[in-house]
Amino acid sequence: MTRNNLDNPFFLFIVLLIAITINTIASIHFLLVMLAGILFTAFYRCLRKRYLYSLAFVIISFLFIEINTGLKPFSLSLLSLFIYIFILPREENSMSYSTGNSYIYIIFFYIGLIIMWAISFGLTQDIFISLVINTIIDLLFLGAFL
Repeated sequence: MTRNNLDNPFFLFIVLLIAITINTIASIHFLLVMLAGILFTAFYRCLRKRYLYSLAFVIISFLFIEINTGLKPFSLSLLSLFIYIFILPREENSMSYSTGNSYIYIIFFYIGLIIMWAISFGLTQDIFISLVINTIIDLLFLGAFL
C-alpha cells in the first residue's frame, strides 16, 4: 500500500490552512481558486480511505474558497462528490497506471469547475485563462509536494 502525504492529518491540516490563506490573499488579485485541485485530491483521498474527520476539514476549506470567490455554498463539495461517484470509477477502469491518475483527477475537477463557473457567472477569456493558470499551478504543486 502506498502512502501519500495527504494521509497524514497534520500535513493535510497545514495544506488546508495554506490553501485558505492563499485563497484569501489571491481573491484580491483575481486568481480565482488557488489550490482547489489539491483540495479535490485531499477530498478524494479522504473519501477513499474513509478519513471522515479530515474530510470535514476539507469541506470547510471548500466553504472558505466558495465564500471568497462568490460561488454557492457546498458547490465545490458537490462537484467533487459528483466527480468521485460518477466520473472517476469509469476513468479508473480505463486507466492501467496509477501514478498519473492524480493529475487526471485534477484536470477533471477543473473541467467541472469551468463548466460550473460558466453556468454561474459566465465565462470570459480572463476567467478562462485564470482557471488554466490555476490548473497548472495545482499540477506543479501536486508534482512537487504530494
